[in-house]
Amino acid sequence: MLDNSKTHAGYIAILGRPNVGKSTLLNYILGKKVSITARKAQTTRHKILGIKTQKNYQAIYVDTPGIHGRTDTGLNRYMDKAALSVLNDVDAIIFVVAGTVWQKEEDYILKALAKTESPVILVINKVDLVSQKKYLLKCIEDLNKKYNFVATVPISAKKGDNIGALESEVKKLLPQSPFFFPEEQVTDRDNKFLAAEIIREKLTRLLGQELPYSLSVMIDGMELKKGIMHIAATIYVERRGQKIIIVGKDGSGLKKTGTLARREMEDLFSKKVFLKLWVKVKSKWTDDDRALQSFGYN
Repeated sequence: MLDNSKTHAGYIAILGRPNVGKSTLLNYILGKKVSITARKAQTTRHKILGIKTQKNYQAIYVDTPGIHGRTDTGLNRYMDKAALSVLNDVDAIIFVVAGTVWQKEEDYILKALAKTESPVILVINKVDLVSQKKYLLKCIEDLNKKYNFVATVPISAKKGDNIGALESEVKKLLPQSPFFFPEEQVTDRDNKFLAAEIIREKLTRLLGQELPYSLSVMIDGMELKKGIMHIAATIYVERRGQKIIIVGKDGSGLKKTGTLARREMEDLFSKKVFLKLWVKVKSKWTDDDRALQSFGYN
């Protein structure tokens, strides 16, 4: 049994605008996929905990939706609120930017960071895509003038470059505390949530720009029968035309989505999976508070 007087544990928020690699970073740190990834903006919609326990340290990372400052729909308002709500409830913050690119969303995030007392580590991701390192050095110099970061760490979350250095900086900020979760636990999300996210990821990757932003997945049932995991899920969209895109010609699109999702679920659950998918239209759900709550956007 660990001596609690010698253990350190704490929460670390991962913040940034859409598509800077927050979820890729979390998955690499954990060595396990708990947060879905895709090139499409706003792939992550919920706060997701990723828990890494090593010897006397437990780092609880909070992956958040990309912050964009948009308020045009209830879903957009929810995602920004979900991301910014963690600022005063964590022991440290990782602020992720993509290479040397700085956009208005980063300025919006900096204003929010100025209201918190939590120490902030600046992570410059995708440095493998910066061809001229002199630009990277100049970028680091300029960004450190914008805010009093406790550390600046250039990384490549995709390749795993310098992730160890980032984790070392995180450990310095973890307070002395007993562990909050069992050592073997990796996330706070249940299998239903993970299954729904896998389906949404496959749709996002398969359809790309064709994919309607207004898409959500609900798990209607999940039951283990004779060693086989039976999963029934419904994909919700806002318009009939969006349903046609997802289903595809003669159901080919939905079938391909189901095949890819089932294979990943079988790896995740270490069981044979039988997956049934339906697509339904729920008009204007992205701006309907009751619908958002029913889809888990509380």
